Amino acid sequence: MVPEVAGSDPVDRPIFPDNALRALPFGECIMSAFWNKADFDDHEVVHFVNDRASGLKAIIAIHSTHCGPAAGGTRFWHYEDPAAGMRDALRLSRGMSYKNAMANLPAGGGKAVIMADEARAKTPEMLTAFARAVDELGGKYITAQDVGMSQDDMVALSRATDHVAGLPWEGGDPGPYTARGVFLGVQAAAKRALGTDNMAGIRVAIQGVGSVGGGVARYLADAGAKLTLADVDSGRADQLASKLGGAAVSCDDILAADVDIVCPCALGAILTEQSVEAIKAKVVAGGANNQLATGSEGRMLLERGILYAPDYVINAGGIINVLRHIDQADDEQINARIDLIPGRLESVWAESEASGLPADEVADRMARNIIGR
Repeated sequence: MVPEVAGSDPVDRPIFPDNALRALPFGECIMSAFWNKADFDDHEVVHFVNDRASGLKAIIAIHSTHCGPAAGGTRFWHYEDPAAGMRDALRLSRGMSYKNAMANLPAGGGKAVIMADEARAKTPEMLTAFARAVDELGGKYITAQDVGMSQDDMVALSRATDHVAGLPWEGGDPGPYTARGVFLGVQAAAKRALGTDNMAGIRVAIQGVGSVGGGVARYLADAGAKLTLADVDSGRADQLASKLGGAAVSCDDILAADVDIVCPCALGAILTEQSVEAIKAKVVAGGANNQLATGSEGRMLLERGILYAPDYVINAGGIINVLRHIDQADDEQINARIDLIPGRLESVWAESEASGLPADEVADRMARNIIGR
């Protein structure tokens, strides 16, 4: 399907510093970065939003509505190269299609990225303009909280559009639910790769200790795991490590830590050829989205004998919670759905073992089959 492109009105000053396309205005530059993107995967709609009055520049990417309205959070982030924002929107929206499909949710996949300036200034006018853009899609896209966006931001969006999920009175912050699902997935991975789901004494390195990673760390500490933590905010990692009886290291060292399990819970694309070669753990299982930088790293992990939990399968707890309004599910029902995550991972690993295919490829095939691709 040819993508729909909207909102490409140029602005007066370029926003692509140190980029080969920096002389082009917003719309032209994004388009030049877009058409040849390997991450474009037959997306149904890619909607560019450029609101002069508020300074809003955003991308809404709808990958698939085969299973229902495209659902996925809005990310507020400053990109040194805004073409990376396009990459995030394309990859994350595809990931949401797969995540929602594998979680058996009546929703397709979408994602939005708001391009923050260096000061990360976020104004009420900007949020209202973004909400209007979401509303103009007529329910084809349902937004929710993601990196850089708060519960208060979601409430602000809801004043201008009904197409917002995860509001405080409808499940709220997805982080704790994501964390619970990741913890259950880590236990399942430990059972398969290490022969036990008793986490006492199991060494786990967690990259990123925000809402999700911090929650996973607390679950693991309660279960007796030995923790090594890292975060871009080193003080946050130090503080949590001290509280939980773990250790803190730099972000540069966390993936190569001498542990049993590596649990990435920060931003994506952290599993590269170099980082995979440095991993000493037997398991990679964490809550970060799009962990594989190019996709080929999944086979590298398999060839090195490292069990990989496909990110959109293990981290589905948040979206399961966020979309509770579809059938008015309560917390007991939501947690029962999250309890199914280990079984889904086990089915992926079993097929991977039987077929010789990497776990990420197996999960992708399963998800694509569900969404009719």
